[in-house]
Amino acid sequence: MSTQSETIPSSTARASRATPLRHVSRRVVIAGLAALAWLGSAALTQWWPNLDDWPYTSELVAIKLVLAAIAALLGIAGWRVRPGEADQNEGQDPPSRIDRWLGAMPWLVALALGVTVWEVLTAKLEWLPRPFFAPPQALIAVYVEDFPRLGSSVVHSLGLLAYGYALGAVTGFVIGVSIGWSRAVSYWLHPVLRLIGPLPSTAWLPLAFFFFPSSFSASVFLIALATAFPVAVLTWSGVAGVNAAYYDIARTLGARPSFLILRVAIPAALPSVFVGLFMGLGVSFSVLIVAEMMGVKAGLGWYLQWAQGWAAYSNMYAALLVMALMCSGLITLLFRFRDRLLAWQKGLLKW
Repeated sequence: MSTQSETIPSSTARASRATPLRHVSRRVVIAGLAALAWLGSAALTQWWPNLDDWPYTSELVAIKLVLAAIAALLGIAGWRVRPGEADQNEGQDPPSRIDRWLGAMPWLVALALGVTVWEVLTAKLEWLPRPFFAPPQALIAVYVEDFPRLGSSVVHSLGLLAYGYALGAVTGFVIGVSIGWSRAVSYWLHPVLRLIGPLPSTAWLPLAFFFFPSSFSASVFLIALATAFPVAVLTWSGVAGVNAAYYDIARTLGARPSFLILRVAIPAALPSVFVGLFMGLGVSFSVLIVAEMMGVKAGLGWYLQWAQGWAAYSNMYAALLVMALMCSGLITLLFRFRDRLLAWQKGLLKW
């Protein structure tokens, strides 16, 4: 009996040890495939001549070799680190980070294949018409040669977005708390919110540029208007949905109305407030680009219009990539702030 009882756990332990090893080997194989894919793409760029003399081809080869080296190093690190070791040894962050990076290896393989197909269809065969489609080398040329103009456009857009988004978020938050807390305020502001809020902010473009003294202030107003509506609605819903028992308990302990608002209503409504902030950030970014196309003399929207006017489609694609990374990065930072502030709801809202 003792022999059988010892045999069963040992076989179970061997099976549990085999599963992580198979998991590691699969991820390591994918990392190896990523390294080979980028090496093959670099070889194709180096030894298959382009139909036209595209600059920065050698830089593109260097970038591909760097990505291949990163994939290979992650594969080697994943071979030496088993998944779950970070859980067994608390405080060791590198294994968990390596495991997360290895989880992105399939995307690295797909990216290598996509860039290779893109380069073949443009630089190698020119099956896609020029100048509407440009090879990867053209984007590198934009980032290197036109960096001052593109960088100043990014800085200007970030400044304009910060002004408008902050103003709209604060205004929407105050309106939402006021409507959710006071029946008198709700009586007067709720109909106005229902009438004006659903209108697209871009519909106010002619009036905004007429009433405001500058295109910058008009753009700030439009971005703030686009941000304020979702923030106000979600904040109002969060305050109105607070359990009445919380207020009763606080009043029993002698809480004043200011305490009920600041310490009960607002903290309980914060999850809904952040949903409104996320929605407002996405809408404000679209309004930002439209406003910069219409009247602002700098920014990513202006840059897009300028590139389209000069048929510089490589510049347009480079700006679109920067815009996507900027918007995604800002939303990620907002999610990080939310997870830190609302630690008890960390991971409940995904991005």
